[in-house]
Amino acid sequence: MSATAGQAQSERSLAERLGLKAGQVVQEIGYDDDVDEELRGSVESVTGNELVDEEYEDVVDIVLLWWREEDGDLFEGLTDAMFPLASGGTIWLLTPKAGRDGHVEPSDIGEAAQTAGLSQTSSISAAKEWSGTRLVAPKVRK
Repeated sequence: MSATAGQAQSERSLAERLGLKAGQVVQEIGYDDDVDEELRGSVESVTGNELVDEEYEDVVDIVLLWWREEDGDLFEGLTDAMFPLASGGTIWLLTPKAGRDGHVEPSDIGEAAQTAGLSQTSSISAAKEWSGTRLVAPKVRK
């Protein structure tokens, strides 16, 4: 592999690591002053769209759900985040990494996701202070 190809791989944007693509509509829920601005900027750069907020009244492709332990009932938060999702949409649950204020235990995430009818497909380091958990609704057979 050339040095240039290696650099390109290491410089892959945060949004690309989340699997985001140009043209997608991304709704952001749970914004506060502790969110990762680099991740937000990367999402807007890759998709070519500004993030939409909780007041957005149309269908979205992706929901970025910033969630901290003190934010309340995670099941309710996930259920609310599912409403605007297009069929085949994804929720990226962003929680503070272990050892940080507001950290949510992986077992709590798994339990809330399962109760909400979501499947956990992957987890990544989404940003410096945030972990990302990819959640999807099961595909419905017709």
